[in-house]
Amino acid sequence: QVQLVESGGDLVKPGGSLRLSCVASGFRLDSRSIAYFRQAPGKEREGVSCLSRGYGTTRHANSVKGRFTISRDSAKKTVYLQMSKLQPEDTATYYCAVYPVERRCDDTFPLRELVEVWGQGTLVTVSD
Repeated sequence: QVQLVESGGDLVKPGGSLRLSCVASGFRLDSRSIAYFRQAPGKEREGVSCLSRGYGTTRHANSVKGRFTISRDSAKKTVYLQMSKLQPEDTATYYCAVYPVERRCDDTFPLRELVEVWGQGTLVTVSD
């Protein structure tokens, strides 16, 4: 059974950094493309970053390019989202998501409807 469990959400000041973790189970980590989405109150869920299966090429939303990095540690079965230069507009619940086996980020991200399994979410608040 495919499962994703996120952690790492916290309250952070503007300009600060935070790292989110997504622990995966039920599949080999490098066999699936995994993405982070976020949803702010009153807004639609949007794609943030994606890490493709295999070689691990990445894609990012324009709003986070140069500030967020997505990576994986296959031994720990964990995907990380390293966030820096955080701003109040980054405040949201962040969700980890896995796409079907054959999908890569290039032809899939940031489509929500193709996500196979969602994590439970972790809250990131950027505020003074």
